[in-house]
Amino acid sequence: MNMIECESVARKWGNSIGLTIPKDIASKINLKENKKIRLIILENSNPVKKTFGMLRNWKTPTRDIIKEMRKDSWDD
Repeated sequence: MNMIECESVARKWGNSIGLTIPKDIASKINLKENKKIRLIILENSNPVKKTFGMLRNWKTPTRDIIKEMRKDSWDD
């Protein structure tokens, strides 16, 4: 089994969602109409956005965190 990677944009086709496969890739795998293929779908996510989104409900103000760190520091 060969694995070929490409990106495609999902588009509405009637009541369904369709994906287009670039012609060069379709030719490479001899893809014809009605031929069954297997798709592996990966969510396209932004890891930076996901990381910063984790802290959106952080309630402690930064100045309070700094005060707490200074209070517990060894420099006293």
